[in-house]
Amino acid sequence: MSSNPPADAYRQSGVDLGRMDELKERIRGLAASTHGPEVIDGGGSFAGLFQLDGDSGPVLVASTDGVGTKLKIAAQLGHFESIGRDLVTLNVNDILTKGARPLFFLDYLAFSSVDPQDLDSLMRGIAWGCREAQCALIGGETAQMPQVYADGELDLAGFVVGIVPRERLLEPSRVREGDRLLGIPSNGLHTNGFSLVRQVFNTDNNPAALFHRFDNLKHQLGEELLLHHRNYYPMLAPALELLTGLAHITGGGLPGKLPPVLPDALAARIDTGTWTPPPIFALLQREGALSPAEMFRVFNMGLGMIALCPEANVPAFCDKIPDAIPVGQVVPRETAEQVILTGLS
Repeated sequence: MSSNPPADAYRQSGVDLGRMDELKERIRGLAASTHGPEVIDGGGSFAGLFQLDGDSGPVLVASTDGVGTKLKIAAQLGHFESIGRDLVTLNVNDILTKGARPLFFLDYLAFSSVDPQDLDSLMRGIAWGCREAQCALIGGETAQMPQVYADGELDLAGFVVGIVPRERLLEPSRVREGDRLLGIPSNGLHTNGFSLVRQVFNTDNNPAALFHRFDNLKHQLGEELLLHHRNYYPMLAPALELLTGLAHITGGGLPGKLPPVLPDALAARIDTGTWTPPPIFALLQREGALSPAEMFRVFNMGLGMIALCPEANVPAFCDKIPDAIPVGQVVPRETAEQVILTGLS
């Protein structure tokens, strides 16, 4: 296991969140030069927005993402079906934050060489994810690139397009002071922070660690790490009309993923003592000697989605989503920080 990691452990594991934010800003500037009036400014949030048929027409909502270095854990264990399912889920969850219904999905797979059984398992997982999300798998690209990828390495990305009526699009302008923040539990790590996870448990050099059974975990470590990324579309679709906003808590954690759904003048105050994260998070913090701030900056900490809900709608929302947890409130913004985490120790 890792001992005495640096204070900025995620950056030392190879992922510099600050640098990535700077790069994304540069990309957004270049992308903006291609936009016509049909493109709706999403504020750098979870998905791209394209208006059809004038101001009153429906909005296409699109997202693309990959499963990150969770792919390396899946490859070490030979469990490709779960990672294929995750690929669909994480993209569908992103467009869900805009209130969108997924229409279709495409995948991109690149490798030097691949076992046909592994490929079959991966594609079964993608098909499973599409059925669960009620969207069609309409195509993709499979590329063999031996000069780019070493033997046994592969890369994976997904692309989803959905649709939402313009009047039902979830935008920051809908959010109001006093809206309640309702957390919806995750299954664990989902698909983010795995570069740090792999460093903490040294899985690249010691794959046997994946078969270790730690106290409080219900599975061996590898099985715990591959628990599927929870698909929130089936449960949340019937409750979207009750919400003013929705945030998918992935890379960057609560501090990174809540600001895009908030107006500039408002902030999110979250009481971190209102829920108990799954045991994998306490194990990671202990084995990696990670600070609470680092944990919340990298991982979802047990909340895969945050729903922003007017107080009057909270009982109806909780009736539809029984595992929703009240974790905070939207408040006036008084500092540079737009997410205020209380109760950290």
